[in-house]
Amino acid sequence: MTERQGHVQGLSEHELSEIRMLIEERTGICFDESRERFFSTRVLEQLRVKGMERGTDLLRAIRKSNIEYEALLERLLTQETSFFRYPAVYEAFEKRVLPELHAKKFWKNPRTLRIWSAGCSTGEEPYSIAITIADSLSFADAWNVDILATDVGRHALKQAERGVYSGRSIASVSEKQLSAHFAEVSGGYHVKPRLRKMVSFAQMNLASAVYVGRMDMIFCMNVLIYFSEERRRALVQRFFDTLEPGGYLFLGHSESISKMPVKFQAIVLNDCILYRKPTAEELQKPELVAEGRA
Repeated sequence: MTERQGHVQGLSEHELSEIRMLIEERTGICFDESRERFFSTRVLEQLRVKGMERGTDLLRAIRKSNIEYEALLERLLTQETSFFRYPAVYEAFEKRVLPELHAKKFWKNPRTLRIWSAGCSTGEEPYSIAITIADSLSFADAWNVDILATDVGRHALKQAERGVYSGRSIASVSEKQLSAHFAEVSGGYHVKPRLRKMVSFAQMNLASAVYVGRMDMIFCMNVLIYFSEERRRALVQRFFDTLEPGGYLFLGHSESISKMPVKFQAIVLNDCILYRKPTAEELQKPELVAEGRA
């Protein structure tokens, strides 16, 4: 019998189910039947890495130690990501959202822009947001830009704070952007201080309602898919409440909130759907709210 088969044998359905329940209880993250194979494969990887024989050993370890629990969670959640991963989203952000916010806030003092990258993983998304702002917002340096980047994974956040990227991760960064916003170091390219000071990283479990203040934009790409329908609704409602009137929510391609009771306007731009929170005046005129609905 191969070592791998031995480990498969050592991991019963019951143990997998216990691990799944423990994660859902603590984080609200739900690995349903559609992710059954992915889930068991990643749990097996963790067993092998830890040199454990049985699922009961892993269960004991994650119940007893927060470090062990977080290590398993990161293995289950960290996806390979890259700069400007969804070009249509950044195009809509640059051509539609930023000009609108620029016009709305230009005469305010101070001129602030607050953005939340919810589920930022290893940092490519918040830094892509910062690059887009630096390159396309008129007088970007005259704005107070505050990008809050949160993730449940401590290890992913450490990597994000380091801000060193290479290979496929930066394949979509243009030569011009590379020289403007990165410094070459051993092991890749380091994000320059101008961008780094726009972004603050914090560990956060989205299932716990933490107050983050009002936001102009929220990016939550491919995160809702991990939550149960009930938690998804609660989270989308929280995003709605957190956004300033006229603010925008960006979601992943496969995530739709069209059946949810929240009052977002859905705006279709090429391959991207933006969700905009109507202003109080717009809510009083229902015909405007329906405009551009997907």
